[in-house]
Amino acid sequence: MSHRNARLTVHGRRLLIARVCSGRPVAHVAAEMGISRPTAHKWIRRWRSEGDRGLTDRSSRPRTTPHRTPSAMEARVCRLRQDRKLGPARIGPILGLPASTTHRILVRHGLNRLAFLDRPTGQVVRRYERDRPGELVHVDVKKLGRIPDGGGHKVLGRQAGRATRSGMGFDYIHSAVDDHSRLAYSEIHGDEKAGTCAGFLRRAAAFFTAHGIDHIERVLTDNAWPYRKSFAWQHALAGLGATGKLTRAYRPQTNGKVERFNRTLLDEWAYLRPYTSNQERSEALADFLHTYDHHRCHTALGGHPPISRVNNLAGQYS
Repeated sequence: MSHRNARLTVHGRRLLIARVCSGRPVAHVAAEMGISRPTAHKWIRRWRSEGDRGLTDRSSRPRTTPHRTPSAMEARVCRLRQDRKLGPARIGPILGLPASTTHRILVRHGLNRLAFLDRPTGQVVRRYERDRPGELVHVDVKKLGRIPDGGGHKVLGRQAGRATRSGMGFDYIHSAVDDHSRLAYSEIHGDEKAGTCAGFLRRAAAFFTAHGIDHIERVLTDNAWPYRKSFAWQHALAGLGATGKLTRAYRPQTNGKVERFNRTLLDEWAYLRPYTSNQERSEALADFLHTYDHHRCHTALGGHPPISRVNNLAGQYS
């Protein structure tokens, strides 16, 4: 891409070639376009040798780098990073390299952040995104302790809150997140039984349909019993014309989009402020979901909310 002060774009270079080919002197055309004669001759040479392809921008990266760290040394740096999770400041002295060089090697291989790695194996976590809305929907359940009337420990303090919470039980927040658009839907229930999960899936599908995602092709869940063995869940999938998919056991990275949504759910709804009752927290869920779907920007979506991607792409893939 040309820099913002560039005299010539690809269109300007074609104009330069056209004027020179019409028989005008190169020096005159260069003066008119505000460039030097050597620059004008450079683009003319490229056009004569490569055609229109030679008028596009090229990388300024050198063809060879004689002083680059040998590949065997880079492999040792990567191995230490993946096996022992060491940082540049510790890897450098071990291998006799400056920490800055070590850091550049890690960046080059995508290992500069531990968040990029699967901690048990040290392998780079492969991120993915489905091509169209509805191609894959992630479903998961988050369990939260209910809040007694008058508030729990965040309102009353740890000791008093523990006493009032006894026997309150749990809320189960069922959530569905579209893999492509990140559009999310959640409900609060008193359990995570098969019938509850199946009913939630049907209502989630109706929500997605109302927002422009007409068909769910696959539903990804963990290995909980209602998703593996229940007839109610399989019947719900069949009614939607969807296929059920299970994550690898003990690998939450597989359905990481809904796992990340659960974390956002806690930070921006469940633990956002002290609630004085369970009903107050439950009523706040609808506002959170509206903000999440319609107003909250997502870095994975270029700073736009999920609904914008559905609006832009649902018609294209329908």
